[in-house]
Amino acid sequence: MKTLFFGLVLTVVPALGGQAERHAAPVALYTEFQQPPPADVLEGIQNELSAIMTPLGIHLEWRNLADAQGDDPVAELAVVRFKGRCDLFGLTPHSYNPGALGWTHVSDGAVLPFTDIDCDGIRRFLQAGLLTIRAEERQNSYGRAVGRVLAHELYHVFTRTQHHSAHGIAKPAYTVDDLLSAQFRFTEADGQELRSLQPALAIGPPDDQH
Repeated sequence: MKTLFFGLVLTVVPALGGQAERHAAPVALYTEFQQPPPADVLEGIQNELSAIMTPLGIHLEWRNLADAQGDDPVAELAVVRFKGRCDLFGLTPHSYNPGALGWTHVSDGAVLPFTDIDCDGIRRFLQAGLLTIRAEERQNSYGRAVGRVLAHELYHVFTRTQHHSAHGIAKPAYTVDDLLSAQFRFTEADGQELRSLQPALAIGPPDDQH
């Protein structure tokens, strides 16, 4: 783990002032699933994270951690490990409070770009609510919820802060409604904080995608 971390960090490049340099490197998410998720769940995670981050100008590139070479230039990165099963097998109508649904690693007070997402915990926390959703929409709804938890952890990674807000995605604890509602976003203040990271995150898609 430490070897990979240092290998990736060595390839992080600073974002420069010019437009061409600003688009030179992506914001990379290196991901690892303990078990491969169903396609609808993965689509829900990726689409929801994009819906949250893209309006803030943050465009993420998903990469497989197993394929990381440590020599691809990136402007920013996060290593995300999805723990347990990111699926909906074995749902029951019983409520369950698993504690933390995700966490970002900290060393000597410094926030590290390593995040764990507890897929089992999210499923157990939401299972009674998920059973009220139409079966054909259930996996995507679960994926959206996982994406919201991931957005919370990426807020810590990108802002390098352990602090939380009183409302929105950056608040310290969620309800079932927060994760299953039609929309759940950062507050304006938290969104502005993420926007203010430009150009440190090399924010924006390549020119040919405008």
